[in-house]
Amino acid sequence: MRTAILTILLLFAGQALAADDPVTVIKNTTDELAQLIEENRATYRDDPQALQSDVKEILLPTIDQVYSARLVLGRHGRGKDREQIERFAEALASQLLDRYATALLDYNLNDRVDILPLAGDNTERQTRVRTRVELDSGQRAPVDYVMRKTDSGWQVFDVIVEGISYVATFRSQIDQEIRQTSFEDMLDRLESGEYKVDVDD
Repeated sequence: MRTAILTILLLFAGQALAADDPVTVIKNTTDELAQLIEENRATYRDDPQALQSDVKEILLPTIDQVYSARLVLGRHGRGKDREQIERFAEALASQLLDRYATALLDYNLNDRVDILPLAGDNTERQTRVRTRVELDSGQRAPVDYVMRKTDSGWQVFDVIVEGISYVATFRSQIDQEIRQTSFEDMLDRLESGEYKVDVDD
């Protein structure tokens, strides 16, 4: 079940550039992706690469990739130049989107996501948008988006699924991989596709 949720959550994480508040960002993107899939489902089944490309075009420019990547790397990111961090951020995001974009073809986004009003202490540095995703089983899974306001608007830098943080999950895996090899080796293998993060942890 967690794999199915992660499939969805990573694809929800973009924003409509015109949106000026985090809740609207999530709502607009959810609606846009639902329409994209419904209008092109048959085409995408024959051409999964087109789906991956369209999803990336919508989402990658609006995810705070570098900030999120630094959080995932933790202490391993210290002393690394921006180019290395950007390479890592791009490789991780690209791998995850490529692996799961096609799963949307078997999932109907319409009327499956409830976006809750903001609650608790939220600031421009960190705001949490809570949603509930209806699964095929009828259960409702909590998927929360942690966002911050940047020069590009509200952007997502972490997603929390059933209490499990995207950043924390991948930080643990990347830390272990780097300890066993090195940052440079991990990055080369991540970019080549030889090393794949595990989204089922």
